[in-house]
Amino acid sequence: RRREQELQTKNATISEIHHRVKNNLQAVSALLRLQARKTQSDEVKKELQEAQRRVQTIAMVHEGLSQTADEVVDFDKVIANLLRMAVDLATMKDQHIEINYMGKFGMMPAQDATPLSLVLTELITNSVEHGFEGRKEGHITISVGRSGPNLNVVVEDDGSGLGSEEQGGMARSSGSGLGTQIINTFVTNDFGGSVNWEPRREGGTRVVLDMKLRAAQDE
Repeated sequence: RRREQELQTKNATISEIHHRVKNNLQAVSALLRLQARKTQSDEVKKELQEAQRRVQTIAMVHEGLSQTADEVVDFDKVIANLLRMAVDLATMKDQHIEINYMGKFGMMPAQDATPLSLVLTELITNSVEHGFEGRKEGHITISVGRSGPNLNVVVEDDGSGLGSEEQGGMARSSGSGLGTQIINTFVTNDFGGSVNWEPRREGGTRVVLDMKLRAAQDE
């Protein structure tokens, strides 16, 4: 019984830590938002807004982790909210971008959830800002295939395609290209995986991610 009580106390402590981390990250996000409002430079304002979005992404992962008894999160719930947020932040007032999912990510440890969240939000932001620039509406589809630690994710949009965005086989991301660097670094270094950008057959862009989750157990 004592061991059971100790375990409950430990789980409660871990949950509280994630909750506090989330609150602290949201405070940082709010500070970045205030700083963005103060600056007169449109370029600096955009960079600060991008930084705010990335901090908010990590905060939402910790929010999901604070609601679980262990260090594993239901990634489908977390990522659906995150990507909707990413689309809303990137779209213009008169745009309507629809996002659909096929397959499931399943349960995922914190060690994998945070970098994967950043990778996917960068891809979606890139798609909206470049693929649908000047367009009133668009569709993004995320297809997921998972077998134990092996994860395959395909992100497709019906936007304008790689076209002028292509640079050495890679689509440039927003701003300084930091988004593309984030995608490549996490997928390659953290997941020992690969990223392939290619034209979508029906028009638009198709990005294929092949990864191996580090801390996931075989299901």
